[in-house]
Amino acid sequence: MIAEQPVTNVMWVDIGKITPNDYNPNSVAKKEMQLLYISIKHDGYTQPIVTIYDKDKDRYIIVDGFHRYYVALHYKDILEMCEGKLPVTVIDKNINDRMASTVRHNRARGKHSVDGMGNLVFSMLSNGWNETDVCHELGMEEEEIVRLTHVTGFSRLFENTKYRKAWKTKRQIKIEQEFNQKIKRIE
Repeated sequence: MIAEQPVTNVMWVDIGKITPNDYNPNSVAKKEMQLLYISIKHDGYTQPIVTIYDKDKDRYIIVDGFHRYYVALHYKDILEMCEGKLPVTVIDKNINDRMASTVRHNRARGKHSVDGMGNLVFSMLSNGWNETDVCHELGMEEEEIVRLTHVTGFSRLFENTKYRKAWKTKRQIKIEQEFNQKIKRIE
């Protein structure tokens, strides 16, 4: 039998009894917070918030999961979806162990490699999603999509397409306009 783990005892706790810690060095950019909102909106809470329970204050103090808490606190639809509660696990650690745990949780998440993201985006496009869908669902800008698809073989998207000169840069358009104006003056 598996030794008891905190995740074995996920509880739904009223958000009013959950409090952020005062030492988390992690911050998330606005764009990533929007993506976290979309993730929770589409997938629900897939990870509980890690806390310690402070008996004196009768509060659950966040060790990891502040941004998941923040989304519920600032997006009424998410809070309503969870009936004012959040999934919580409790660990029993002293303050230094909690600080170390916060950093370990933050740093262990890893980063996406350019090749891996490029392949993922290429697959999503190949599977029928358009650039707008990919941008919205992954929290990306269209410019990022173009860069990533170039990395992974953008040309494969057009392998069965007949070549035609359809794209022009702003500079090419300007040169063409200037040329046409000169021609009109000469005529």
